[in-house]
Amino acid sequence: MFEEKTINRVPNKALNQIRSEASAQSTFSMENIPQNVELSTDKVILRPLSIDHLNAFYQAGSYPEIWRWSLPDKCTSIETTKTWIEHSVEMTEKSQHFAFAIFDKETDEFVGSTRFCTMKPEDRNLEIGFTFITPKYQRSYINTHAKYCLLQFAFEKLNVIRVEFKTHEKNDKSRNAIARLGASFEGILRNQRILSDGTFRSTAIFSIINSEWEGVKSKLELKMTQGYA
Repeated sequence: MFEEKTINRVPNKALNQIRSEASAQSTFSMENIPQNVELSTDKVILRPLSIDHLNAFYQAGSYPEIWRWSLPDKCTSIETTKTWIEHSVEMTEKSQHFAFAIFDKETDEFVGSTRFCTMKPEDRNLEIGFTFITPKYQRSYINTHAKYCLLQFAFEKLNVIRVEFKTHEKNDKSRNAIARLGASFEGILRNQRILSDGTFRSTAIFSIINSEWEGVKSKLELKMTQGYA
């Protein structure tokens, strides 16, 4: 950011101001994301999740196998789904999460949801998580295109230096999907959470860092061009 020889000649008071300004410029905030932002490719559109998506979310998520490794089930009833969406909207309004609804661009069908979460502005880190895709569109182009939108926005607009992905240690389908994005497996957080059914969840953690993004981006764009999911 600054050459060493230049910084060494700056008086202490001025140096502290430079460091403070540099730190402020390099952090990010969900407050900087327009509430009506839409992210898209030629295949998907991500729109801010809202209560208007209640019925579509419930229909897309009404498959118990979706929630097997991410309890509790968000779609056991329409009321459960309503509570979850209201909580998600509240977290977005508080700038603690930013939840999206995923739409297939050709049909404008609601096919799932995902979000930015676990934001650490001071460290320029965030997580992409709480993703579900209705079974009809799993192992299709949807996940690759949706995650490309989020990763591009995170690295190129929010200026993050690290994006994390987490999933249940035993969720092989999710782990394979994350690996296909180009994320690096970092290890297992043992007994990291207690799920709603009382079982212990050990969490597999993956990441992509800013120095890797251009390479990851190129590979994802190639896959997307070739129609590979």
